[in-house]
Amino acid sequence: MNCNGKLVDLSYPKIMGILNITPDSFSDGGKFNNEQSALKHAEKLLKDGAEFIDIGPQSTRPNAEFLNSNEEIRRIGTVISEIKKEFPEALISLDTFYAETVKFGFNEGIDLVNDVSGGQFDENMFDVVAETRLPYILMHVNPSYGTMHDKIKFNDITLTINQYFTKKTKELLEKGVKDIILDPGFGFGKTVEDQMKMINETQFFGFGKFPLLIGISRKSFIYKPLGKSALEINEETQKLHVQVLKQGAKILRVHDVAEAKKSILKWESSRV
Repeated sequence: MNCNGKLVDLSYPKIMGILNITPDSFSDGGKFNNEQSALKHAEKLLKDGAEFIDIGPQSTRPNAEFLNSNEEIRRIGTVISEIKKEFPEALISLDTFYAETVKFGFNEGIDLVNDVSGGQFDENMFDVVAETRLPYILMHVNPSYGTMHDKIKFNDITLTINQYFTKKTKELLEKGVKDIILDPGFGFGKTVEDQMKMINETQFFGFGKFPLLIGISRKSFIYKPLGKSALEINEETQKLHVQVLKQGAKILRVHDVAEAKKSILKWESSRV
């Protein structure tokens, strides 16, 4: 995978650490929404073993405040460029569904685009990603911002997601986007039952054509059935991480990098 001129080998799983520069994200809102705290957390993520830092200027939790691109850019400020200056080895992912935010991030030095909307919330997204030549994380989600978290009971969730991936990857490839990562969209408009089916059928997503990113960190489909909070499910989450790694997942998007690193080592030991 070519991240802004840096080649990344995904034959061994990588970790994407989450850096939410928001006041309202569901488990860490307000903790890192200034430059100093963001830099400090970025340093911790990297020291703990993250290869990627995923910067999110807007919460996509249910009932979150909806921001336009200008407000996202204002929130980002100099965070990307400062992280790049302090930690030049860091690969920066920008979590946005706006093409204009991507343009800003590209000029600041981002290395890949993480779009929860699959290009559905901004018709210019695919064209801008193609212009930047950055890798693109394609997530499965309902077709509009307003329906993003509407629970849908699918006849076959794996088949539905693969049909979506087939259509969207064709569009991206035709526009010249070469590096595509697939994210099946845990936590977005899917029942607990369907999400457990997604865990069990991870190996089938994308038919093995593209690397797979799994983002289940602190998701409610894990903690709500257990009667726990988002911060009380580390053990359960790591068991699921090992399960998806065994099925070929290449990137884990997580809040707790050190624990995810342990899961990768556990997966590695199981292969011997």
